[in-house]
Amino acid sequence: MTNSAIHTANVKVPNGDLLIDAYLAEPTGSGTFPAIIVVQEIWGVNAHIRDMTERLAQEGYVAIAPAIFQRSAPGFEGNYDADTTVLGRKYKDATKADELLSDIQTTIAYLRTLPAVNGNAIGAIGFCFGGHVVYLTATLPDIKATASFYGAGIATMTPGGGASTLSRTPDINGTLYAFFGTTDPLIPAEQIDQIEAALQEHHIDHRFFRYPTGHGFFCDQRADYNPEAAADAWEKVKELFEKLKE
Repeated sequence: MTNSAIHTANVKVPNGDLLIDAYLAEPTGSGTFPAIIVVQEIWGVNAHIRDMTERLAQEGYVAIAPAIFQRSAPGFEGNYDADTTVLGRKYKDATKADELLSDIQTTIAYLRTLPAVNGNAIGAIGFCFGGHVVYLTATLPDIKATASFYGAGIATMTPGGGASTLSRTPDINGTLYAFFGTTDPLIPAEQIDQIEAALQEHHIDHRFFRYPTGHGFFCDQRADYNPEAAADAWEKVKELFEKLKE
């Protein structure tokens, strides 16, 4: 059931001495709700990510978008222009898998302090670099459902170095839905095939979606926005997270 009324706030998520800026959106209805962690693209927690957080809250989830560049670039926000794209890639390259996992885990702990959250029903959704990050954080035991959108590099690297994030596929918990564009110049078809094959090989509960479009097709602020693919993917996302309400 869709909840049209929501409440939003800018909050701080503590991770030791680090305070992570985060955007929080909650339904205003009574009771408790599943929670969704929204992981940004390289442009920070910008208007698109805040909109995604609000859309999820309107569907009956407590949604939160932590700033995953908090260590290197607190307050960074870009809008797909050339200058902030260069900066965003620089900040992305400064991230490390263990720190990202720590930040998501502490965000889960924060969510569980909120009265409106059902702490046993937590999912994650990420776009672009965030699509890679949520594939990584799908290995956390608390994450029950993951939507990974066009995460480049999953098959070839991991943030900070080491074996590729794909090598962690056997550790994925819950259900994972993956979304890719077949003409995405950042993710060659053979890498998309490798991801699908790994999910199948390790018997991960998953669904895999390919659209005849490029990178960033879900974001209506990007040149590659594809309204038909975005609309279909949104229905699939709602299907996935509906499982958290059961």
